[in-house]
Amino acid sequence: MMASLIQDRLTTDQDLLLMQEGMLIRKVRSKSWKKLRYFRLQNDGMTVWHARQAGGSEKPTFSISDVETVRKGHDSELLRSLAEEFPLEQGFTVVFHGRRSNLDLVANSVEEAQTWMQGLQLLVDLVTSMDQQEQLDQWLSDWFQRGDKNQDGRMSFGEVQRLLHLMNVEMDQEYAFNLFQTADISQSGTLEGEEFVQFYKALTKRNEVQELFENFSADGQKLTLLEFVDFLQGEQKEKDNAPDLALELINRYEPSDSGKLRHVLSLDGFLSYLCSKDGDIFNPACLPIYQDMTQPLSHYFINSSHNTYLVGDQLCGQSSVEGYIRCNGVEKRALKRGCRCVEVDVWDGPSGEPVVYHGHTLTSRIPFKDVVAAVAQYAFQTSDYPLILSLENHCSWEQQQTLAQHLTEILGEQLLSTPLDGLLPTQLPSPEQLRGKILLKGKKLETLEEDVEDEDEEEEPECDLELQQGSELEPEPEPQEQEQEQEQEQEPFLRSKDKKKKLKPILCPALSALVVYLKSVPFHTFSHSRENYHFYETSSFSESKARNLVKEAGNEFVQHNTWQLSRVYPSGLRTDSSNYNPQELWNAGCQMVAMNMQTAGLEMDICDGLFRQNGVCGYVLKPDFLRDAQTSFNPERPISPYKAQILLVQVISGQQLPKVNTKEKCIVDPLVKVEIFGIHADTARQETNYVENNGFNPYWGQTLSFRVLVPELTMLRFVVKDYDWKSRNEFIGQFTLPWTCMQQGYRHIHLLSRDGISLHPASIFVYISIQEDLETES
Repeated sequence: MMASLIQDRLTTDQDLLLMQEGMLIRKVRSKSWKKLRYFRLQNDGMTVWHARQAGGSEKPTFSISDVETVRKGHDSELLRSLAEEFPLEQGFTVVFHGRRSNLDLVANSVEEAQTWMQGLQLLVDLVTSMDQQEQLDQWLSDWFQRGDKNQDGRMSFGEVQRLLHLMNVEMDQEYAFNLFQTADISQSGTLEGEEFVQFYKALTKRNEVQELFENFSADGQKLTLLEFVDFLQGEQKEKDNAPDLALELINRYEPSDSGKLRHVLSLDGFLSYLCSKDGDIFNPACLPIYQDMTQPLSHYFINSSHNTYLVGDQLCGQSSVEGYIRCNGVEKRALKRGCRCVEVDVWDGPSGEPVVYHGHTLTSRIPFKDVVAAVAQYAFQTSDYPLILSLENHCSWEQQQTLAQHLTEILGEQLLSTPLDGLLPTQLPSPEQLRGKILLKGKKLETLEEDVEDEDEEEEPECDLELQQGSELEPEPEPQEQEQEQEQEQEPFLRSKDKKKKLKPILCPALSALVVYLKSVPFHTFSHSRENYHFYETSSFSESKARNLVKEAGNEFVQHNTWQLSRVYPSGLRTDSSNYNPQELWNAGCQMVAMNMQTAGLEMDICDGLFRQNGVCGYVLKPDFLRDAQTSFNPERPISPYKAQILLVQVISGQQLPKVNTKEKCIVDPLVKVEIFGIHADTARQETNYVENNGFNPYWGQTLSFRVLVPELTMLRFVVKDYDWKSRNEFIGQFTLPWTCMQQGYRHIHLLSRDGISLHPASIFVYISIQEDLETES
């Protein structure tokens, strides 16, 4: 039942053997909460339980499948703060997928810490490397463990009935007993090992897939090569090299060697194909880097984070380097989710060390140098395309010098501090040219032209503290807290009490010099930008200001974004760290639409969906009509030559949907909602009827129809909900993707949780068809 590799390691690997015996380890929640617990790896190799003491009542702590990675104690903010009490070498951190908090642990010795770190990471790596069949085997093993209540390695019919409720199945008792008896080949009155597998296969028989298979199979037993080619061309719209593709898919998914030799596909192989990445709604050709990465930065949507340091709300939330690091399921928080623009809000701190926090609030503070160290370590783990560090600088002259020092010393060669090749360009460089580089976005004293001219003449700039004497520092505004029409990019100058007289610069030249291609400037009007600004200058807009510009001057905004970068940030009124819909701003070509990535929901699903493509590198090439400086496109009033498309979505069936209510006998009543996001005229949503008491294999068989005018800007979100006539329908799972990455034909949609974590094997089975709207005027 269990993947054999894990089973083998459990009996041979010394670390795993010791973990199965159990150890006393200190669990650390805070500086004051540090308690010894007895941790033990269960015999299934997939769960860790703990008790207050050895031999005590155990309860589950975590599943290996929930673990993303294991870190050393040196990498934990909390454990570093306790370094005088506990040696860091004895500490380690279990990092989970999603928004679950890290688990900080301290072993009694360095050796015991190494045992758990190495053992856990080994299991995580084994689970991560499982193929589709191994994942299913492991899933079955997990269910068997849960159903086998007395843990005797076999399941009675009573245990099977209980398991069916756990698996979201409401089934006639007589029918369930017939399936049980058929699978009980040994006639022992219980199901063991392979018998349970046969019971599961009977339970999950896909009548709709068998019917589809038989429609293309002459004998109902197999698909010949020609029959499979007909299916791929006719239904799956695989026009290019269909015969070669058919051979490749048979070799990949046909389980029998004889079938592979005869170039035929059995029903099992056909189902395996439909459930695979090749049968997924998301086109696998869009998964790696597939777009042109040599165009100017302004031609890309850039995955961007707002107040990246926050892991909670905007007023009292915790500030943490985890905001820059932490994963969030498939697409992860900030750097490890492929985010390429992160925000650093920096203020004067104690002992001359700048700190990062949300100014004028009760959010906690973290040293700026810790943030920079985290950026240096994780900047290019997920994507090696350029990272933009959006610096909100509120520091005094002295601490700006410290900022510049930390940036140059910690980031080293990663930091781009001079123009590429020392030359003055005529447009922004491309992601390809900037690979492996960190770009600072912030205020700057000089123009790029002056920088290039002075580069050979000036030594590295220093901050002359004497310039401050006799002057007072003009305070910076806090745009996130005052709902201003735009983020103010003030001129970096000191002023005397005589406001009309400019004095010395308040921006330290050493820090200013580190800003190259992303000089922050205030936005006035689009004509002002065209007449006074350069391509390397960028403006920021509040969500309300940006929305108004889209409505009032949509085409001008689109044209502006073909040559200059724009950053949009959430309203300061979003104190709960909620999000706005980024689609509205992408429609106008805004590149950096910053999101509160700590907050799950529809808006983050849309953001994750767009950046799921192109290798999760954080850059997505904009459609050509958003890159043309002379474009006539207006997202509010799109006109021809854009031809409308008709999208038909037949929602066929669902598979192994998770329970929403954990009560054993509570079964979901699922429905599927299909949502379209794009230009305003294209935005729509429709849903199926609900299926009563069946989350295991519900069947809908309903077709939904949508008319879409600008598919290049369209996102699709498939969400499964549990119908509740008394209150709002409850979320079960979702998947969001761009129209341009969608495959036609019979496809499975593999669902994700609210946090973006795979709900494998939960899926819905659909048929997708795209047709040209014949009523559209040419």
